Amino acid sequence: MVGNILVGLVALIHLYIVYLEMVLWDTPRGHKAFSLTPEFASASKVLAANQGLYNGFLAAGLIWGLYLGEAGFQIKVFFLLCVAIAGLYGAATVGRKILFIQTVPSVLALIVLWLGW
Repeated sequence: MVGNILVGLVALIHLYIVYLEMVLWDTPRGHKAFSLTPEFASASKVLAANQGLYNGFLAAGLIWGLYLGEAGFQIKVFFLLCVAIAGLYGAATVGRKILFIQTVPSVLALIVLWLGW
């Protein structure tokens, strides 16, 4: 039960990231969230939308796993691992903040899910 709640929270985090990258990227809120200059945000808007789409697929996979209930265990594990790895890569290449936004919640959800809580 707690594991599924954490999976749902990771999915919600990624839906918010989708919104930031696809809708708010070129706004003051997007600039603040990603430490962007208006010029860079404008020039990279299409790339950010593409990145947002990928984050949407991660959220969709987690939601799919939740929808399947117990039968979705492996799907949830797979997509949580994808989120954790993406977070590690983002932390190494973009900023350590990503480690705490993506990797820590996904690893915590993985542990709790694996323990059957």
